Amino acid sequence: MSHPSLDEMMAWMRAAREVGSAREASPEQLQQLRALARACPAFTPNLLELARLLRLTDEPGVASEQALAEIQRLLEDAVQASARSAPALLELAHFMYVFRNSSELAETLFEESAASALRALENSWAGLIDFWVTERRTDMLEKALKLGALAERVFPSSSRILNVVDDAREKALRAGLLPRDEG
Repeated sequence: MSHPSLDEMMAWMRAAREVGSAREASPEQLQQLRALARACPAFTPNLLELARLLRLTDEPGVASEQALAEIQRLLEDAVQASARSAPALLELAHFMYVFRNSSELAETLFEESAASALRALENSWAGLIDFWVTERRTDMLEKALKLGALAERVFPSSSRILNVVDDAREKALRAGLLPRDEG
């Protein structure tokens, strides 16, 4: 069997969503999502969706501990497959805290998720500020200055943020958007 393409996996997930609910899965929906997980065990969106639906659904004939073990395995796989992405870490942290009463592990996972999310936010803001500055339009330069002020408060020691904000201020000075004494 060949590995499904991304388009095929997304279509598979859409088809599964059509036979179930976002609040409680139908048996057919769980069957389809589990089949997709077997076909592509590294497809993180499916792993997270299946784990979420299993938490919300009481499957007939499935013991609580058996369901929790499957959910935990899916979330651990999602963390691994996603290279420890913030959303996957967050889902596993919630699960460990609420269902496994593992406060220390949950705290570690929450911290790692937050750090990952902050790195993504820092890089996103730096990229957005740089984009707006590069566009050389007054309205975008004003947006760059506004976001830059916030970014400096949130990430005061980030050289990447400081560099793009300095560039934004320099361009704003040249464009007459800032008085000379503020630059």
